[in-house]
Amino acid sequence: MNAQYVLGLGDDCLISSHRLAEWSGRAPGLEEDVALANIALDQLGQARMLLQHAGSLLGQTEDELAYLRGEREFRNVQLAELPNGDFGHTIARLLCFSSYQVALYSGLAAGPDPALAAIAGKAVKEVRYHRDYASQWTRRLGDGTAESHRRMAAGLAAVWPYTYELFEDRHAEPVPGLTRAGWLSDVGAVLTAATLEVPADDGWHPTGGRDGLHTEALGYLLAEMQHLHRAHPGATW
Repeated sequence: MNAQYVLGLGDDCLISSHRLAEWSGRAPGLEEDVALANIALDQLGQARMLLQHAGSLLGQTEDELAYLRGEREFRNVQLAELPNGDFGHTIARLLCFSSYQVALYSGLAAGPDPALAAIAGKAVKEVRYHRDYASQWTRRLGDGTAESHRRMAAGLAAVWPYTYELFEDRHAEPVPGLTRAGWLSDVGAVLTAATLEVPADDGWHPTGGRDGLHTEALGYLLAEMQHLHRAHPGATW
């Protein structure tokens, strides 16, 4: 398997995990605080396994890959790094990302790379819960009050242009079952149940994350995530 492809998948999880962890102590309620923290930990576990696998192919450790690369060296899709916004925005991002990951890991679990298949086989069980959690909240917010509907629709509109990049990875080999059409059918069913419309395509599709081109948000995220490791190089407990 292409090392850059595995690295990109690991970066997706690492950056998304950090974003969700930012909700700790700030979520709308205690139950959501715990749920988002658990999803963040699931994604961090996936990131560790994927970065270990990528590191074995690149001759680097997971810590080196996580903490000692610069912004242009990260290969995550831009969707993963988008700021949290309000709760509706975060749920929209999680719905789009987790629905993609369910199809991705389902296909990779039956793929030719035994290490990646083992990682995917474990991870797919976790991301199915992530998708279910995001789907339930999308329905509650979309089919709730006028204000919750407005915020959920606004979150979807904000993240939607970034979803096209999920299916444009030039480093990837074809993954069975992973298509934008299938993903759109899955997400679209949730939006219909939530009385929400699929955002219109205005032709603006930000891309380049897999090649190290990112939004300005990633630089701030990495400064926070990498600070301790860089400030105390080689430190151990």
